[in-house]
Amino acid sequence: MHKDIIKNIWSEELNIQNIAYDDDFFLLGGHSLIMTKIQVRIKKECEILIPMEELFRNSSINSISKYIRQQEA
Repeated sequence: MHKDIIKNIWSEELNIQNIAYDDDFFLLGGHSLIMTKIQVRIKKECEILIPMEELFRNSSINSISKYIRQQEA
């Protein structure tokens, strides 16, 4: 499931162990450089390219996962 993969990526890139699915990326200390790394890893691990503006617009694991489901439908 994409949600668990994304959670793992966020945890590693933000260096935070306990991230909730509805935590906001920016409130966790995320910024554009980390978001770029996350975008690359999602493409590699989930095989889907999420445009950067969508990652900024969908700043929680839940919302990114929902975006991916909509694109796959």
